[in-house]
Amino acid sequence: MEDFRYYTPTEVIFGRSALDRIGQTAVQYGTKALLVYGQGSVVRSGLLERIKASLTQAGMRFEEFGGAQPNPTLAHAEEGIKKALACHADLIIGIGGGSSIDTAKAIAHGSANPDNALWDLWTRKVPLSRSLPVGAVLTMPAAGSEMSDSAVLTNEELHKKAGINTDLNRCRFAVMDPELGKTLPPYQLAAGVTDIMMHTMERYFIPDSDCDLTDEIAEGLLRCVIRNGKRIVEDPSDYHAMSEIFWASSLSHNNLTECGRGKDFSVHKLGHALSARYGATHGASLAAVWRAWANELYPDCLSRFARFARNVWDVNIPDDQKASEEGIRRTVDFFRSIHMPVSLNDLDITVTQEDIRALALDATMQDTVKLSRIRPLDAKAVEKIFRAAIS
Repeated sequence: MEDFRYYTPTEVIFGRSALDRIGQTAVQYGTKALLVYGQGSVVRSGLLERIKASLTQAGMRFEEFGGAQPNPTLAHAEEGIKKALACHADLIIGIGGGSSIDTAKAIAHGSANPDNALWDLWTRKVPLSRSLPVGAVLTMPAAGSEMSDSAVLTNEELHKKAGINTDLNRCRFAVMDPELGKTLPPYQLAAGVTDIMMHTMERYFIPDSDCDLTDEIAEGLLRCVIRNGKRIVEDPSDYHAMSEIFWASSLSHNNLTECGRGKDFSVHKLGHALSARYGATHGASLAAVWRAWANELYPDCLSRFARFARNVWDVNIPDDQKASEEGIRRTVDFFRSIHMPVSLNDLDITVTQEDIRALALDATMQDTVKLSRIRPLDAKAVEKIFRAAIS
């Protein structure tokens, strides 16, 4: 087991009555909040009014900032920073899924560092040493941003999607009412289920790792998501299943399942390249490339893939190679069963060889970074994976 540091400071308020407590929770962290949300569903559903009423009752002042996009953009976050500075917000609350919460984190960083360009902070050109407190009201299970140390933005001018990991990304509180998930479209829920699985698997397929407890947690989380994920796609009103997926979303990305072995987010790098260039839904972009990635790398990480097949999918095959291949097949079949794409063609993306090369360079930062802890992947190797992912 590798040395590790585990830090999870987020206060979680979970359940059907969670929204009633947002006001009394928020006033512990600020006096004026900027409420960050997406394209208007929180307004139409009445959720925003419920939140505002709770904040008002607790004596919290607030301003609103809507328009967060499914792949949150730098430009929109910069607009939010201007709004936060103008209204003197000292607390940023993201309402929605990962996009709204990541946007809130970006606004918090930029507002606390008004003399620096947000992209310079995001790409570590300028050190990020302070931020405003952030809270989250989770309306969909997927990104896990409500408890994670990460956030992602897309720079549309550069066609680049980049993440930043820092303890300053940790939300001070996260309000989770699984009832809010019942109005979500099945495709959005399926993409969220996929993202939760990927957050766990990106920490699981690490070669030469010996972390029995961490493995057991990850495998149990995956089994739970597979079992309940299909249920919420078929029936979003299933409160029990939705509760399990909401909680799995948070635990999959708060670093718990990497304790003692770290992580390898190479599939995310491939997906980010697709999302930045083609606007693909995040979870769908991951499902579209996972089979090609797994088929390329499983021979170099055979014991891990075989364990995954046996302990997650109950594959009863003694031979490690055959067990691994069956585990990959069952994972891909699961994605299909919840109507996720398993190829670029399924994403309705048509790519040329030039496009493949550009995607590979995007994923590897112009061939300056090698992906994967299983086997280092340069741009040429990533091209091979993207080609295999076409159909």
